[in-house]
Amino acid sequence: MSNRPGVTLRLFTVGYEGRSLDELIAELLSVGIDRLIDVRELPLSRRRGFSKTALSNALHEAGIEYVHVKALGNPKPNRERYWAGDIEGGAAVYRKYLDNGSRSALIELADSLGDDPSCLLCFERHHTECHRDVIVEALQELRPQLTVDHL
Repeated sequence: MSNRPGVTLRLFTVGYEGRSLDELIAELLSVGIDRLIDVRELPLSRRRGFSKTALSNALHEAGIEYVHVKALGNPKPNRERYWAGDIEGGAAVYRKYLDNGSRSALIELADSLGDDPSCLLCFERHHTECHRDVIVEALQELRPQLTVDHL
């Protein structure tokens, strides 16, 4: 971890929507990701290779650590709000969720950011349509030196 003033921390985010597992791993490797942080509440997918065990195994073979942080997942009723197009409402609900029970997981994640390039993973391809945007916002409040790139 690096809390020194003037030190820039870098985080990536990615959604696997519309990507194959091979494409995702190639993209992660192209930017030097060492650790993928899955922020889905339930790391299950109908898409082959994107459920927790298969994804973890494929990432391990590529030399990327897999970490699932269930506490930062977006609860299903709020995911439905995002799916219905109420992004602002979903983000507002998720901010309250972070403050009312997942704050410790957020702080732990912020404290774990350091020299190893990490990437947050969820389903939605565009970060602006996903709760990971709220996670990034909260991380940047905790770690002002954090820069974020969305893949």
